[in-house]
Amino acid sequence: MMPIRDINPTRSTPYVTRALVFLNIAIFLLTFFRPDYPKIVALWGFRPIYLYNFVRLETIFTSMFLHADLHHLIVNMIYLWIFGDNVEDALGHVKFLAAYLFSGIAAATMQSIVEPNSIFPMIGASGAISGVLGIYIVFYPRARIITLVFLGFLITTIVLPAYHYLWFWFLIQLLFGGISLISRIPSNVAYWAHIGGFIAGLAIALITYNTFNVRRKREEYYDLLYDYL
Repeated sequence: MMPIRDINPTRSTPYVTRALVFLNIAIFLLTFFRPDYPKIVALWGFRPIYLYNFVRLETIFTSMFLHADLHHLIVNMIYLWIFGDNVEDALGHVKFLAAYLFSGIAAATMQSIVEPNSIFPMIGASGAISGVLGIYIVFYPRARIITLVFLGFLITTIVLPAYHYLWFWFLIQLLFGGISLISRIPSNVAYWAHIGGFIAGLAIALITYNTFNVRRKREEYYDLLYDYL
């Protein structure tokens, strides 16, 4: 499944979401096609062992803007574009950026707890974006997500409430994260980073749930939801 868009309009321009998407794409285009890109990843990717030894912690941030390939970048940017604008609308630009970066830190921390001695560099915005998903599911649990579904050779779309789509996404991360722990086979996907980012997003959402702007945005969202129904 892949989300296409949500039925949840915003009242403000998502400047931070757009800037993050632009920055991720720009850095990808400037770095990925260079012959020394593997060295860039090795230097600026985050390795869980860094946190254990409390060194090179700046790579927690730099790793958020590097991606392994075009597919990795596109999937992450689709999720950020669809879900980020509504979370930014509710939190405001500055708080949204802080929540995004904090979720990225939490994601790296969780992966480091699970694999404290790993020396493999982690890259990608998915940990921070997972935090955005965690916030979204608390603020807009019944928002409609138009989803692309692949059924063999048949490709169609269905409309799912956010809590169905995002909880299913989270359970998939738990499933494969658990398999990676049991099998002890290194994975190309940092599932526990996704889990850590999502949990951080849930915590942020619960803390900010009753602030004025979030409460107002939720009221607008419920009015829209009832009109849609």
